[in-house]
Amino acid sequence: MKGRIGFRLCTHDYQCPTCEFDQYFDAQHTVRAVVTPLDISQIRGFKIPQGYYLHKGHAWAMLEEGPYVRIGMDDFSLRLLGPLDAIRSPLVGKRIKQGDPDTAVQKGNKRAVVMSPVSGIVTDINPGLRDTGGLAADHPYAAGWVMRVHAENLREDLKHLMIHGETADFLNKEIDTLYQLIEAEAGPMATDGGVLAPDISGNLPQLGWDRLARQFLRT
Repeated sequence: MKGRIGFRLCTHDYQCPTCEFDQYFDAQHTVRAVVTPLDISQIRGFKIPQGYYLHKGHAWAMLEEGPYVRIGMDDFSLRLLGPLDAIRSPLVGKRIKQGDPDTAVQKGNKRAVVMSPVSGIVTDINPGLRDTGGLAADHPYAAGWVMRVHAENLREDLKHLMIHGETADFLNKEIDTLYQLIEAEAGPMATDGGVLAPDISGNLPQLGWDRLARQFLRT
């Protein structure tokens, strides 16, 4: 009925909104439809794409057509916590609220939650992240998206997010705070600060996963 495949005998009387196959097929199509950001800047080794909004809890929001918003975790948070085993977003149809801890992340027996950058109804999720969360670290602003939301009060939500210069200023302050934590636990760093490698929590376990999550995810 949607014209995406030639023929399939439907055993569900074409009731697509309640069909598991349809939701799975839509999710797979949406994954492939993601547009890769064309302009990505570097802030002391961490990537930030132009035109994306950022929440203080390091979740990003990219505006799409109409009221739809795609959501993910930024490069800073993913490199901070290391390759994740799983990223579990709310299920399709669930209502989320800006600032609420809606997305769960896991690495081994360690768990943390990420706040939603906008309010609305979840319309799509990235199914690959539920079992292989590390995929998000490879392409955090494209194929590593977490969920897609039908935003209910987008204009008001955007007032509480950062973009362009605000994002750069915020990320610089976060990196300064991270360097201070590292020097307090591991000793002085190079005078130029250097560029931190991925999996910061794994390479510097003395920083503490829970401590980093509380400090930077703010949950």
